[in-house]
Amino acid sequence: MNNAKSERTGYLFILPWLLGLVIFTLGPMIFSLVLSFSKWDVITGVESIQFVGWDNFKAIFHDDLFYQSLKVTFIFALVSVPLFQIMSILVAVLLNMRSRGMKVFRLVFFMPSVIPAVAISMMWVMIFNPEYGILNQALAWFGIQGPAWLQDPSYALGALIVMGLWGIGNTVIIYLSGLQGVPEDLYEAAELDGAGPFRRFFGITLPLISPTVFFNVIMGIIGGFQYFTQAFVMTEGGPLNSTLFYNLYLYNKAFKEFDMGYASALSWILFLIIMVFTMLVIRSSSLWVHYQGDDQRD
Repeated sequence: MNNAKSERTGYLFILPWLLGLVIFTLGPMIFSLVLSFSKWDVITGVESIQFVGWDNFKAIFHDDLFYQSLKVTFIFALVSVPLFQIMSILVAVLLNMRSRGMKVFRLVFFMPSVIPAVAISMMWVMIFNPEYGILNQALAWFGIQGPAWLQDPSYALGALIVMGLWGIGNTVIIYLSGLQGVPEDLYEAAELDGAGPFRRFFGITLPLISPTVFFNVIMGIIGGFQYFTQAFVMTEGGPLNSTLFYNLYLYNKAFKEFDMGYASALSWILFLIIMVFTMLVIRSSSLWVHYQGDDQRD
């Protein structure tokens, strides 16, 4: 009797979460799946939804902008994910040092990640301005003529990647947490054996924080393929579709062209792409992710 009462109490406590999951997650996902095989202009009621089978998916694979958005997103993800992870680890190692004022430095590096993305985007629009932006002014001090960063197709995507380094604070904090879990006695033993800083890093630090790297890589892949806000605010996909990210193209289809069925099909293709890359990383984790205590279990 007590067990049954405890179970009912437990379900009662998780009921708000279950309702939220069904209403705000599973429900919209199922509706989106239905829409991906339908035609609907969003403006009219749901009674105007027309089932069109695989027509949306067939049209997508004959859409040049689909391939362009896929190309832009893939380039961004393949460059930004490893770049952001490397920079985050380096910054976290520096912030893990014991020195005066380190808490202030940690705060400074973390603050940009809590600033709204729209505000950061507007700030970087001014930084990248070819006429009065501080980036080109700084380059002019060295006699370098700065380009029109966001107006030139050759530089726009690279500018967004560079701007992303501004917001690595969340990732840095996670790596810092992982670094602080590495036992100090391992470093002391390695130092007594004559291991230098690089050997200690690659032989001790990196293997022991590999679970943290694994987590951040997964989150980075998901975030990279879902990149939207900065491109929407700063470039709107231009110039010449050089920053037309997949999510931005999906948004345009759904809320500018009001083709919700086509947009839903795009969203499910993106879901499959993210799932495939995530599964590849998970399957490869046994080769490079090391958990403390694995040797003892073996």
